[in-house]
Amino acid sequence: MQIYSWNVNGIRSAHQKGFLEWLHARPRPSIVGLQETRAEREQLSEDLESPDGWLSHFVSAQKKGYSGVGVYTSAKPNDVVTSLGRPEFDDEGRAILTRFGELDIWNVYFPNGSGKNRDLSRIPYKLDFYAHLLESLKPQIDSGGRVLVMGDFNTALSEIDLARPKGNEKTSGFRPEEREALQLWLDAGFVDTFRHQHPDAEGHYTWWSQRKGVRERNVGWRIDYILASPAAHAYVESAQIHADVMGSDHCPISVSVKPEIAGDFNWSF
Repeated sequence: MQIYSWNVNGIRSAHQKGFLEWLHARPRPSIVGLQETRAEREQLSEDLESPDGWLSHFVSAQKKGYSGVGVYTSAKPNDVVTSLGRPEFDDEGRAILTRFGELDIWNVYFPNGSGKNRDLSRIPYKLDFYAHLLESLKPQIDSGGRVLVMGDFNTALSEIDLARPKGNEKTSGFRPEEREALQLWLDAGFVDTFRHQHPDAEGHYTWWSQRKGVRERNVGWRIDYILASPAAHAYVESAQIHADVMGSDHCPISVSVKPEIAGDFNWSF
């Protein structure tokens, strides 16, 4: 069973670049979480809203053309939750939970710390978001819940996770306070699925600037993650970064998990 996460940097733009062809090529069962969809549901074409063989759920921001998340599933979830319980977070359409039996999958677009003028003014909001979501999940983690949190975390955790760490120490996404906020997730028990399987692998990135030649030279950042609670991680078989997939300034990431991660949930459509 495959679970994918992808910041598509605008689902309608990704659609024009072959997103649906990529989606329909996914094995079954699969779950595909998207971030930065930047569209309201009524703005989606029918083939994006209801692709053949897939169910979809979307959350949009109040501000048009901004943020937003979506999930495509090849099986019907038991429950879908679209609120974090804080209006200032919910208004930006940043999270959606799909529940499959004993498995909770959070698809999240974590905030960027840069303001309109790259002035770092959004860092307090970003840190508050990190802390609030982690705090809400801690009881479930501590009690042995099976939880995956996937998405664009907008933070590179370690020097190995970006091509030019020294030149970005004061840049949002690699500042000490942001890295510390992400480290708290690991300290709470979450497992970075890709880094767990590839502890020393360098040059594996998930986002590249759109400046000419940057992606070709692989001058990137690993800021997209699938984190697993200890109970969920026991069912993870592999974790991958699909850097060859185009269509966005991010690439998809995925984990392969045993279907039993959801207990006796029926994965048929």
